[in-house]
Amino acid sequence: MKIPDVPSAPLLIESLDQEGRGIARRDGKAIFVEGALPGERVTASIHRKKPTFEVGRVATVLAEAASRTVPCCAHFGVCGGCALQHVDLATQVAVKQRVLEDALWHIGKVKPEEMLSPIHGPAWHYRHRARFTVRYVPKKGGALVGFHEKRSSFVADMRGCEVVPERISELLLPLRELVGGLSIRQKLPQIELAIGESADVLVLRVLEPPSTTDEAVLRAFADDHQLHLYLQSGGPDTAAPFHPPGGADLCYSLPEFDVRVYFKPTDFTQVNHAVNRVLVRRALRLLAPQAGERVADFFCGLGNFALPIARSGADVVGIEGSEALLERARINAVRNGLDARMHFKAMDIFKIDAEHLARLGRFDRMLIDPPRDGAVELVKAIGDDAPQRIVYVSCSPGTLARDAGVLVHTKGYRLDAASVVNMFPHTAHVESMALFTK
Repeated sequence: MKIPDVPSAPLLIESLDQEGRGIARRDGKAIFVEGALPGERVTASIHRKKPTFEVGRVATVLAEAASRTVPCCAHFGVCGGCALQHVDLATQVAVKQRVLEDALWHIGKVKPEEMLSPIHGPAWHYRHRARFTVRYVPKKGGALVGFHEKRSSFVADMRGCEVVPERISELLLPLRELVGGLSIRQKLPQIELAIGESADVLVLRVLEPPSTTDEAVLRAFADDHQLHLYLQSGGPDTAAPFHPPGGADLCYSLPEFDVRVYFKPTDFTQVNHAVNRVLVRRALRLLAPQAGERVADFFCGLGNFALPIARSGADVVGIEGSEALLERARINAVRNGLDARMHFKAMDIFKIDAEHLARLGRFDRMLIDPPRDGAVELVKAIGDDAPQRIVYVSCSPGTLARDAGVLVHTKGYRLDAASVVNMFPHTAHVESMALFTK
């Protein structure tokens, strides 16, 4: 049954949840209000009612919080790419720190000895990776290229984007015109962006090959906008250079460690290169690898942390589930002149046990950088010869908290320090880092 869109009685917003929604309480119920900030009095249009909670969006702000600011993007509120542009940056970071601290305590029953200063960087034009959805919608004048609308499978009618580099933002309208003129416009569902230090790549997901005429149009577009175009007919590994035919030599640098990390357009890399540099610097400072030590880098990927660790003089074993990523990590080791100190092992880390971990040998230090699922089997597998120091980099406060509970309560570690990493400004996404010592 459709709930009438009638504003609620005034609500006092107490805090923000992990999705950036304001939380109010009334008659024993939690009420989640999109667009509301702590300390504000608002009315809300409720669109979902359950016995213990309600969900809605701001109808009227009766008393405004000092942290409220004017969104930079004209599409904010419709586009689902950002959730927090109406909140000043300092408050965004403070909210994320509170989310991390709450997760550590309520899930893992642990508190860090020290909360380190948050890691943050540029607030706008920071995204060097993005995945735009493409839809050909004649009723809306042709092709749409952008992020999904909030809570919808529809594509937002975007004319620009404030979180990608300006030159990419300015491409959105030309891309719409390009797609609309192709014979395969209804067979092109996605365009992926990958930016390196010397090249911009767009990967076009094509469900059928472009025609000869399409190919000529695509080449001209790539030349006019100084782009490398790739075509992807299936999974990520099918992405292949289209024009220029040689492809792009994509990389990002970590100058402090004299390292360059080379990658393919569909490889996982951090979206925010500036923040990643600070992230790696702090991770290495906390890990403190010494020359001659043996260090494990679990979920090593392309070598974002392993290469700087090797540069410190330590011997590094990079462990990763993807053979393809490991091969590129090996190439990165060679290209950076670090292959003598780097070794790699393919392993399903999600299924690791004490016996498998023991076969890898003893490590002096360990870095863990898992996906959202965390690394619970790995931390459970740590035995009596455990490393004295572990740095855990996380993209999920919940799984970090769960794994921290295992390390502290069953493995004898102390949670020395933690910090948030504002890798995705204006979103509710929380990245973090923690240091565990024995």
